[in-house]
Amino acid sequence: MLTEEIEKLALSLPGTLESSHFGKRDFRVGKRIFMSLPEAGRAVFKFTPDQQRMLLETEPGVCAAVSGGWGDKGWTSVWFTEAGEDLIHTSMETAWRNVAPKSIAKHKDSAQS
Repeated sequence: MLTEEIEKLALSLPGTLESSHFGKRDFRVGKRIFMSLPEAGRAVFKFTPDQQRMLLETEPGVCAAVSGGWGDKGWTSVWFTEAGEDLIHTSMETAWRNVAPKSIAKHKDSAQS
């Protein structure tokens, strides 16, 4: 997946805006970040620690916990140029749902039905 594709996918999620955090591009719903693009080819997603553990077990070559305390909280690097599209779509939607208000997430669910 290319950077332009991951940007477009993020911005297609309801309520998503592009911003920056410490000079790095991020994508958020309201003030809550669900994904950042800190460097070429790498996205960082907001997962719960349990979601992170599952992902690291199933995708060890493509994913890694962010170093330090942020990684302990579930923030996870995914090298999207090496990952399959399904992994990116699932990771992004999971991270988005982790921060999106329930009203927006419900609206997305009903729009897909």
